[in-house]
Amino acid sequence: MVKLNKIYTRTGDDGTTGLVDGSRIAKSDPLMAAIGDVDEANSAIGVARSALGPGSFSQMLARIQNDLFDLGADLATPVSIEGGLRIVPGQVDWLEERIDHLNAALESLTSFVLPAGEAGAAALHLARAITRRAERSAVAAGAALQPLTYLNRLSDLLFVAARAVNLHGGGDVLWVPGASR
Repeated sequence: MVKLNKIYTRTGDDGTTGLVDGSRIAKSDPLMAAIGDVDEANSAIGVARSALGPGSFSQMLARIQNDLFDLGADLATPVSIEGGLRIVPGQVDWLEERIDHLNAALESLTSFVLPAGEAGAAALHLARAITRRAERSAVAAGAALQPLTYLNRLSDLLFVAARAVNLHGGGDVLWVPGASR
């Protein structure tokens, strides 16, 4: 359990930050970029939860936010440490089940979807784009397969969830190639 009595420690004032094993790395390290991007994705999902309000999406997104903290811990724990908090296949399976469930109610796509529509859907699209960046950063940092798979599947789920929200609003906002030529 985490217990924080004091928020500032001054240990990062030199441009480094600590990993789970106590080692320190530069805040500019690709690993810290990945951890920061995961944190930003988590924050964007919190914004989406606020835009959507209470309901089944809120519960789903709350679980995902918790999983993203697990993922951050996974990234911050060197692979040499046995028994660290790691993303497990069951967490990815759960995302796939949500994708399949939500996607079953949606029509097949006939065009690319613009990141727009209902406020909650637009917020989910933003969270999806940030999650894609987190995935790219995690690849650059040399992350293990399970965190990469989780982020890849999460961006898919956020896309499908945005479409589901728009289904109950005005529908998908479709790209019209060359519309403003």
